[in-house]
Amino acid sequence: MSYYQQNSTSSYQPRSGNQSRFGGSSGGQRNFRDGGAPQRGGNGGGYRNNAYQGNNGGSGGFRSYGNNNGYGNQSLKKVEWGTKSLRPHTKHFYVPHPAIVNRSAFEVEQYRKSKEIAIEGDAPNPIQNFDEANFPEYIMEEIFKQGYEAPTPIQAQGWPVALSGMDMVGIAQTGSGKTLAYTLPATVHVNNQDDLNRGDGPIVLILAPTRELAQQIQKVATDFGQSTRIRNTCVFGGAPKGPQARDLERGVEICIATPGRLIDFLEKGTTNLERCTYLVLDEADRMLDMGFEPQIRKILGQVRPDRQTLMWSATWPKEVKKLASDFMKNPIQLNVGSMNLSASNNILQIVDICQEHEKEQKLGSLLQEIAGASDPGQKIIIFVETKRKFACMETKANKSVTM
Repeated sequence: MSYYQQNSTSSYQPRSGNQSRFGGSSGGQRNFRDGGAPQRGGNGGGYRNNAYQGNNGGSGGFRSYGNNNGYGNQSLKKVEWGTKSLRPHTKHFYVPHPAIVNRSAFEVEQYRKSKEIAIEGDAPNPIQNFDEANFPEYIMEEIFKQGYEAPTPIQAQGWPVALSGMDMVGIAQTGSGKTLAYTLPATVHVNNQDDLNRGDGPIVLILAPTRELAQQIQKVATDFGQSTRIRNTCVFGGAPKGPQARDLERGVEICIATPGRLIDFLEKGTTNLERCTYLVLDEADRMLDMGFEPQIRKILGQVRPDRQTLMWSATWPKEVKKLASDFMKNPIQLNVGSMNLSASNNILQIVDICQEHEKEQKLGSLLQEIAGASDPGQKIIIFVETKRKFACMETKANKSVTM
């Protein structure tokens, strides 16, 4: 049983009625049902304020309001935040587990050393198991349902920092668990904010460089947000804008987006970022490599300045450092392993140098060998140079695997 269930002083202790899950009462946060999981009011995960139900059938979304919210001017102008009346929010939810509090500085340092964790800044001590994270029960249930056994190093140190409301730069290799490191605190963050009203943009914005990564992030956000009916949408190019626009207009707590498509919607007034208090830049180094820096800077200028910002990267080049210094406030820098780009030690790499005319035969043999030895459901990725080559190799690869 997690410490969250046992300690009545925890930030996550469920309360009755409309009381806040943290100190005080705001009257506007999500209510709780059995088991302590917070849920929004209304039917089918609708809005707390039902004043707009009349012409919309009671349980559906709102009518499309497109450019009627004052943002639809086809260009993003600099926001004068001093003239804005921003809704207050809370971003500190972390209560250290007694086991963490009672650990000596030597024990903490030994743990960090064993996990290759390096810290710059005054960061909370890392957790060493899931119970010590003090997550709410609805998150703990999903963690165990997914079969996770122990937090990865980036999660062990990243969760206490993110739940404390601090800005953070997390540097770790791909596959280190960064998505969970920011998605679980994002879920807690959303469930401690006022519900969305008509015209409100997302509370959490996660920027990713590619559609594939954005969709992976959405899967995790859905898994951990479904018990509390946290709505999300995935916004990316190469897909119809209509369904994405409707999601944004109806209102979502979490928006996962690639920069270009998000700017399209911001310029058209489909959504805005005045409610965004939790901002994530995933694979920041890759986004800059792909030339997204102007778009990122444009988007960040639209996000309220009192937000919490988390930047994640596999490397720490000067371009990422500059972006962090421009848009983050005294961030904690968390590094796991080397900051230099290198091949993963978890992957066996075999290089076979051959002549051009030998490639197809060798590939066919390799595919048959892998197909015969792999577990069902295993996947193989083949990179080719051109679309024409892709079409040719697709046919031959399918024949090789089914032989």
